[in-house]
Amino acid sequence: MINLSAPLILASNSPRRQQLLREIGVEFTVEVRPTDELFPADMPASEVAGYLARHKAEQFAHDLGDKLILCADTVVVVDDTILNKPADAAEARDMLQLLSGRSHQVITGVCLLSLQGYQTLSDVAHVTFKTLTNSEIEYYITHYRPFDKAGAYGVQEWIGMIGIPRIEGSFYTIMGLPLHRVYELLQPFTVS
Repeated sequence: MINLSAPLILASNSPRRQQLLREIGVEFTVEVRPTDELFPADMPASEVAGYLARHKAEQFAHDLGDKLILCADTVVVVDDTILNKPADAAEARDMLQLLSGRSHQVITGVCLLSLQGYQTLSDVAHVTFKTLTNSEIEYYITHYRPFDKAGAYGVQEWIGMIGIPRIEGSFYTIMGLPLHRVYELLQPFTVS
């Protein structure tokens, strides 16, 4: 169990992020505030996740009190293009076909807001997909409905189990929360 000196709010509805944070022994509550996920068109893809994580944290700045706010955002990048969450099965199919047989980056940005200010970081993982068959893609979309996932896939799901032979970086970064980095961010706020 990680005992913190202030209450922690996870500003994410992601069940994966909530599960991961629980698994490292952190107590928290969930509160999400409406935030647009817009970023400057000329911003390099590598900076977007950190920018969006901080933008989410900024929504809490006016009534922070003694709380810690943890925000995250994950982007999938292929050919310097960001793949967001697919709107429907057709878009999910297009994304998975684009990722098939090649490598891409998954970047998760994290921002911790405290009375000391904003601490923002990004963690990068490189993911390689095997060449996926059309039937594998259709099976995954039909059975797992990956419409809430950047790049239209969850590494911990069936498609990751059968289709990803190589990962460079943290598995948890790909899931949406680089736990080793979050643990480091929380250390100054731990009490024994």
